Formats: sequence, structure tokens, C-alpha cells
Amino acid sequence: MKYGYTIIYVKDVTATLEFYEKAFGFERGMVYEENGIVDYSELKSGDTTIGFASYDLGEMNFQGKYEKITREGNPVGLELVFVDDDVAEATAHAVKNGAELISEPVEKPWGQTVSYVRALEGTIISICSPMGE
Repeated sequence: MKYGYTIIYVKDVTATLEFYEKAFGFERGMVYEENGIVDYSELKSGDTTIGFASYDLGEMNFQGKYEKITREGNPVGLELVFVDDDVAEATAHAVKNGAELISEPVEKPWGQTVSYVRALEGTIISICSPMGE
């Protein structure tokens, strides 16, 4: 078995996709559109795919039995981790493009530099330096 991908159910798939492209530099992958509405999309993010699906698709898949992610209130217990050599610059770029700053870059006791932002749709994102550098 291998880990395939992460799917985040969001209010507006297109806006979320555009945010991740601008804030983090990911490229658009597969996009599924029906009746002029984007219900699912993916980002090219290396070996692991990040997907975004509409609330409507979530309703269909889970029959309403899931917690919708939003930017209001406390975030859900999920964190995406993006690795970059220049954490300060990557964090500033994300914030400039709509991410909400949670924590400035800080060097952790294990030597890794880490910052935290909140994405357009409400997901917590850790921006960190590679381990062992």
C-alpha cells in the first residue's frame, strides 16, 4: 500500500486552486468540471497530490456526515506541510497572496525552521525547511 493523495472539501474549488497556485507556486493538475462548475481539482505537488473537492461532492460522498472546513473559527485537526529552503520568503509570499499568518518562522529545537499560515479555505499550512539542513 502507498499513500495516494489528500482531498480537502472546500466551498469554492476554483478560488482555492487559484490561491494555492499564487501563494505557493503549485501548478494546476487535473480539473473536473460539470455544468460549468468545478467540482474537483488537483495540484501538481511532487509525489503526493493535493486535491480539492466541492462541498456538493462531499455531501454526495458522505451524506452530510463531515465537518466542513472554513476560515472562520478554529481550524480542523489537519496540517499540510510544505518544504522550502527559504521559509521566511515562502511565508511572506504566501501572506502577500492571501494566507493568514499564524506564526512567524522559528527555529525548532531539532534544527528545522517552521512557520504556520492558514489557507484561503481554512487549512493550516506549515512551511518548513528540509530536515537535516
